[in-house]
Amino acid sequence: MITRHPILFEDEWLLVIDKPADVLSHPNPGQSSGDNRGRCAFEGSYDHRERCFHGVAGRIWLIHRLDQDTSGILLAAKHADIAKACRVLFEEHRIRKTYLVLVAGQPSPPSGAWRDHLDKRTGHGMVRSTPIPGRSPNAELRYRIRSVLQQFRATTKERSSRLPALSLLEIALLTGRTHQIRVQSARRGHPVAGDRIYGDFQLNRELRRNIGLRRLFLHAAGLQFIHPKTRQPLDLRSPLPGELARCLKR
Repeated sequence: MITRHPILFEDEWLLVIDKPADVLSHPNPGQSSGDNRGRCAFEGSYDHRERCFHGVAGRIWLIHRLDQDTSGILLAAKHADIAKACRVLFEEHRIRKTYLVLVAGQPSPPSGAWRDHLDKRTGHGMVRSTPIPGRSPNAELRYRIRSVLQQFRATTKERSSRLPALSLLEIALLTGRTHQIRVQSARRGHPVAGDRIYGDFQLNRELRRNIGLRRLFLHAAGLQFIHPKTRQPLDLRSPLPGELARCLKR
């Protein structure tokens, strides 16, 4: 078995899965990566230098990664030369990555681009990204508002509270910095719902209590590119997970 997770596309050269939230794209450095038992995207030990899983069913090269809390489309290759070709497509921005994100407030204008310089910092076993004003941008995305959930009053047995407006965004990620969408959204006063690192913790508590949101509302919904071997266009889609769709309805 190569993966325990839903397969969106597979052929002789590529394997694309629908990664659930709380699943690692690959084991963290220093952690045992023998039999992952579904804790990682693919089965087997992982070579961080080659970015490759070595399992009983064969080798799988990871092309990109998603944060553990992010669900959605994850691309891998079955051959080293195909992996190299796919990574070139990413580096040259010839792979279109689309995300669905629920954020606090209503970005203005309703569509546009966010550009920042983000620095990755590590310490105490944690990785964070920090915006650095005045530096040339190295992180860019484009967004558009798909829908706005207007401010509403939520009532529980204990009390009544007013939740702010929320916006469902469609984001095209042009670069791939650590926690990029989460940091760029929070920097503009629109933290991602359910974000336990950069988010609005009071809002997260209210959303958990009133609509049952218990995870980061960030989903890799689309991946579009030209197959590096067959040269055929691929348009891969992952529907919004049930737990997120139910939160929107509530």
